[in-house]
Amino acid sequence: MADNNNSLPEHIGIIMDGNGRWAAKRGLPRSLGHSAGMKRMIGLAKKAKEAGVHYLTVYALSTENFSRPQEELDGLYALIKKYFKGQAAKLIKSGAAVKIIGDLSLLPPDVAQIIQKGAEKSPADAEFTFIIALGYGARSEIVRAANLAKDKEGALTEGDFASLLYTGGVPDPDLIIRTGGEVRLSNFLLWQAAYAELYFTDTLFPDFTDKKFEKALNEYSSRARRFGGV
Repeated sequence: MADNNNSLPEHIGIIMDGNGRWAAKRGLPRSLGHSAGMKRMIGLAKKAKEAGVHYLTVYALSTENFSRPQEELDGLYALIKKYFKGQAAKLIKSGAAVKIIGDLSLLPPDVAQIIQKGAEKSPADAEFTFIIALGYGARSEIVRAANLAKDKEGALTEGDFASLLYTGGVPDPDLIIRTGGEVRLSNFLLWQAAYAELYFTDTLFPDFTDKKFEKALNEYSSRARRFGGV
Protein backbone atom coordinates (compact mmCIF):
# COMPACT_ATOMS: atom_id res chain seq x y z
CA MET A 1 0.00 0.00 0.00
CA ALA A 2 1.15 3.51 -0.69
CA ASP A 3 3.04 4.86 2.32
CA ASN A 4 3.00 8.50 1.27
CA ASN A 5 0.16 10.18 3.14
CA ASN A 6 0.10 12.96 0.55
CA SER A 7 -0.92 10.40 -2.07
CA LEU A 8 -3.63 8.82 0.06
CA PRO A 9 -7.20 9.76 -0.94
CA GLU A 10 -8.98 11.82 1.68
CA HIS A 11 -12.36 10.64 0.43
CA ILE A 12 -13.17 7.40 -1.41
CA GLY A 13 -16.48 6.43 -2.96
CA ILE A 14 -17.34 2.79 -3.70
CA ILE A 15 -20.03 1.46 -6.03
CA MET A 16 -20.52 -1.98 -4.50
CA ASP A 17 -21.57 -4.01 -7.52
CA GLY A 18 -21.79 -7.77 -7.99
CA ASN A 19 -23.43 -9.19 -4.85
CA GLY A 20 -26.20 -10.94 -6.78
CA ARG A 21 -23.83 -12.37 -9.39
CA TRP A 22 -21.49 -13.53 -6.61
CA ALA A 23 -24.36 -15.57 -5.15
CA ALA A 24 -25.53 -16.87 -8.54
CA LYS A 25 -22.03 -18.19 -9.34
CA ARG A 26 -22.25 -20.27 -6.17
CA GLY A 27 -25.82 -21.45 -6.66
CA LEU A 28 -26.94 -19.37 -3.68
CA PRO A 29 -29.96 -17.07 -3.29
CA ARG A 30 -29.32 -13.36 -3.95
CA SER A 31 -30.01 -12.61 -0.29
CA LEU A 32 -26.82 -14.43 0.70
CA GLY A 33 -24.92 -12.35 -1.84
CA HIS A 34 -26.23 -9.17 -0.24
CA SER A 35 -25.30 -10.51 3.20
CA ALA A 36 -21.74 -11.23 2.02
CA GLY A 37 -21.63 -7.74 0.53
CA MET A 38 -22.72 -6.11 3.78
CA LYS A 39 -20.02 -7.99 5.67
CA ARG A 40 -17.40 -6.83 3.16
CA MET A 41 -18.74 -3.27 3.32
CA ILE A 42 -18.10 -3.11 7.06
CA GLY A 43 -14.70 -4.74 6.58
CA LEU A 44 -13.70 -2.08 4.04
CA ALA A 45 -14.88 0.70 6.34
CA LYS A 46 -12.58 -0.62 9.06
CA LYS A 47 -9.72 -0.98 6.58
CA ALA A 48 -10.19 2.56 5.22
CA LYS A 49 -10.21 3.94 8.76
CA GLU A 50 -6.99 2.08 9.61
CA ALA A 51 -5.35 3.28 6.38
CA GLY A 52 -5.95 6.92 7.27
CA VAL A 53 -8.73 7.68 4.81
CA HIS A 54 -11.01 10.36 6.29
CA TYR A 55 -14.23 9.67 4.37
CA LEU A 56 -15.63 6.53 2.76
CA THR A 57 -18.93 6.72 0.88
CA VAL A 58 -20.62 3.48 -0.18
CA TYR A 59 -23.52 3.16 -2.61
CA ALA A 60 -25.77 0.85 -0.62
CA LEU A 61 -29.23 1.42 -2.14
CA SER A 62 -29.97 3.57 -5.17
CA THR A 63 -33.26 5.16 -6.16
CA GLU A 64 -33.32 2.71 -9.10
CA ASN A 65 -32.99 -0.29 -6.77
CA PHE A 66 -36.56 0.22 -5.55
CA SER A 67 -37.79 -1.36 -8.78
CA ARG A 68 -36.43 -4.74 -7.60
CA PRO A 69 -38.79 -7.50 -6.39
CA GLN A 70 -40.32 -6.73 -3.00
CA GLU A 71 -38.95 -9.95 -1.53
CA GLU A 72 -35.40 -8.86 -2.37
CA LEU A 73 -36.01 -5.37 -0.98
CA ASP A 74 -37.41 -6.79 2.25
CA GLY A 75 -34.26 -8.89 2.60
CA LEU A 76 -32.11 -5.80 2.05
CA TYR A 77 -34.07 -3.85 4.67
CA ALA A 78 -33.55 -6.65 7.18
CA LEU A 79 -29.81 -6.64 6.49
CA ILE A 80 -29.59 -2.88 6.79
CA LYS A 81 -31.28 -2.98 10.20
CA LYS A 82 -29.10 -5.86 11.37
CA TYR A 83 -25.81 -4.30 10.32
CA PHE A 84 -26.74 -0.82 11.46
CA LYS A 85 -27.69 -2.01 14.93
CA GLY A 86 -24.55 -4.15 15.14
CA GLN A 87 -21.51 -3.34 13.06
CA ALA A 88 -22.24 0.32 12.30
CA ALA A 89 -22.87 0.90 16.01
CA LYS A 90 -19.47 -0.68 16.76
CA LEU A 91 -17.81 1.68 14.28
CA ILE A 92 -19.37 4.63 16.07
CA LYS A 93 -18.17 3.32 19.43
CA SER A 94 -14.66 3.07 17.97
CA GLY A 95 -14.71 6.83 17.30
CA ALA A 96 -15.94 6.86 13.71
CA ALA A 97 -18.88 8.92 12.51
CA VAL A 98 -21.67 7.49 10.37
CA LYS A 99 -23.56 9.77 7.98
CA ILE A 100 -26.52 8.86 5.78
CA ILE A 101 -27.18 10.54 2.43
CA GLY A 102 -30.27 10.05 0.31
CA ASP A 103 -34.01 10.22 0.63
CA LEU A 104 -34.86 8.15 3.69
CA SER A 105 -38.58 8.74 3.07
CA LEU A 106 -38.26 6.06 0.37
CA LEU A 107 -37.43 3.48 3.04
CA PRO A 108 -39.90 1.79 5.39
CA PRO A 109 -40.38 4.02 8.47
CA ASP A 110 -38.91 1.47 10.89
CA VAL A 111 -35.74 1.14 8.80
CA ALA A 112 -35.35 4.92 8.46
CA GLN A 113 -35.87 5.41 12.20
CA ILE A 114 -33.17 2.89 13.16
CA ILE A 115 -30.72 4.48 10.73
CA GLN A 116 -31.41 8.05 11.85
CA LYS A 117 -31.20 7.28 15.56
CA GLY A 118 -27.99 5.33 15.08
CA ALA A 119 -26.27 8.02 13.03
CA GLU A 120 -27.18 10.68 15.62
CA LYS A 121 -24.85 8.93 18.09
CA SER A 122 -21.82 9.71 15.91
CA PRO A 123 -19.07 11.83 17.52
CA ALA A 124 -18.81 15.38 16.18
CA ASP A 125 -15.00 15.38 15.99
CA ALA A 126 -14.43 12.01 14.30
CA GLU A 127 -11.33 11.61 12.11
CA PHE A 128 -13.13 9.04 9.96
CA THR A 129 -16.66 9.32 8.55
CA PHE A 130 -18.46 6.37 6.99
CA ILE A 131 -21.12 7.70 4.60
CA ILE A 132 -23.87 5.32 3.49
CA ALA A 133 -25.93 6.27 0.44
CA LEU A 134 -29.46 4.91 0.92
CA GLY A 135 -32.37 5.84 -1.32
CA TYR A 136 -29.76 7.87 -3.16
CA GLY A 137 -29.63 9.12 -6.74
CA ALA A 138 -27.29 11.88 -7.88
CA ARG A 139 -29.77 13.45 -10.31
CA SER A 140 -32.48 13.69 -7.66
CA GLU A 141 -29.89 15.10 -5.24
CA ILE A 142 -29.00 17.84 -7.75
CA VAL A 143 -32.68 18.63 -8.40
CA ARG A 144 -33.27 18.83 -4.64
CA ALA A 145 -30.35 21.25 -4.28
CA ALA A 146 -31.63 23.35 -7.19
CA ASN A 147 -35.01 23.65 -5.50
CA LEU A 148 -33.35 24.70 -2.24
CA ALA A 149 -31.34 27.27 -4.20
CA LYS A 150 -34.57 29.04 -5.20
CA ASP A 151 -34.80 30.42 -1.67
CA LYS A 152 -31.32 31.94 -1.86
CA GLU A 153 -30.81 35.55 -2.87
CA GLY A 154 -28.35 36.52 -5.58
CA ALA A 155 -26.20 34.34 -7.83
CA LEU A 156 -24.83 31.15 -6.29
CA THR A 157 -21.21 30.08 -6.60
CA GLU A 158 -20.28 26.43 -7.13
CA GLY A 159 -19.40 26.30 -3.45
CA ASP A 160 -22.80 27.66 -2.49
CA PHE A 161 -24.52 25.02 -4.59
CA ALA A 162 -22.31 22.21 -3.28
CA SER A 163 -23.30 23.14 0.28
CA LEU A 164 -26.93 22.34 -0.62
CA LEU A 165 -26.12 18.77 -1.64
CA TYR A 166 -26.46 15.83 0.76
CA THR A 167 -22.67 15.90 1.05
CA GLY A 168 -22.48 19.57 2.07
CA GLY A 169 -19.40 20.08 4.22
CA VAL A 170 -17.75 16.87 2.99
CA PRO A 171 -14.81 17.15 0.56
CA ASP A 172 -15.37 15.76 -2.94
CA PRO A 173 -14.18 12.19 -3.49
CA ASP A 174 -10.62 11.82 -4.72
CA LEU A 175 -11.16 8.23 -5.84
CA ILE A 176 -14.25 6.30 -6.91
CA ILE A 177 -14.01 2.52 -7.10
CA ARG A 178 -16.53 0.34 -8.91
CA THR A 179 -16.47 -3.44 -8.54
CA GLY A 180 -18.29 -6.02 -10.63
CA GLY A 181 -16.98 -5.26 -14.12
CA GLU A 182 -19.32 -2.44 -15.15
CA VAL A 183 -17.67 0.80 -16.30
CA ARG A 184 -20.03 3.64 -15.40
CA LEU A 185 -21.04 5.81 -12.43
CA SER A 186 -24.71 4.75 -12.37
CA ASN A 187 -26.05 8.00 -10.89
CA PHE A 188 -23.52 8.08 -8.03
CA LEU A 189 -22.05 11.40 -6.81
CA LEU A 190 -22.23 12.96 -10.29
CA TRP A 191 -21.56 16.53 -9.13
CA GLN A 192 -18.97 15.54 -6.56
CA ALA A 193 -17.08 13.21 -8.92
CA ALA A 194 -16.12 15.97 -11.39
CA TYR A 195 -12.38 15.47 -10.73
CA ALA A 196 -12.35 12.09 -9.03
CA GLU A 197 -9.98 9.39 -10.22
CA LEU A 198 -11.97 6.35 -11.38
CA TYR A 199 -10.94 2.76 -10.69
CA PHE A 200 -12.85 -0.18 -12.20
CA THR A 201 -12.35 -3.84 -11.38
CA ASP A 202 -14.01 -7.06 -12.55
CA THR A 203 -13.93 -8.38 -8.99
CA LEU A 204 -17.41 -8.93 -7.55
CA PHE A 205 -17.87 -6.87 -4.42
CA PRO A 206 -17.88 -9.68 -1.79
CA ASP A 207 -14.48 -10.74 -3.20
CA PHE A 208 -13.03 -7.21 -3.08
CA THR A 209 -10.54 -8.00 -0.32
CA ASP A 210 -8.41 -5.64 1.73
CA LYS A 211 -5.48 -6.55 -0.53
CA LYS A 212 -7.46 -5.57 -3.64
CA PHE A 213 -8.46 -2.34 -1.92
CA GLU A 214 -4.77 -1.64 -1.29
CA LYS A 215 -4.11 -2.26 -5.01
CA ALA A 216 -6.65 0.46 -5.85
CA LEU A 217 -4.91 2.83 -3.42
CA ASN A 218 -1.56 2.08 -5.03
CA GLU A 219 -3.02 2.76 -8.47
CA TYR A 220 -4.39 6.07 -7.21
CA SER A 221 -1.02 7.08 -5.75
CA SER A 222 0.66 6.49 -9.13
CA ARG A 223 -1.59 8.93 -10.98
CA ALA A 224 -0.86 12.63 -11.54
CA ARG A 225 -3.84 14.82 -10.68
CA ARG A 226 -3.66 18.13 -12.55
CA PHE A 227 -7.26 19.41 -12.22
CA GLY A 228 -7.09 20.93 -15.69
CA GLY A 229 -3.59 22.35 -15.21
CA VAL A 230 -0.31 21.35 -16.81
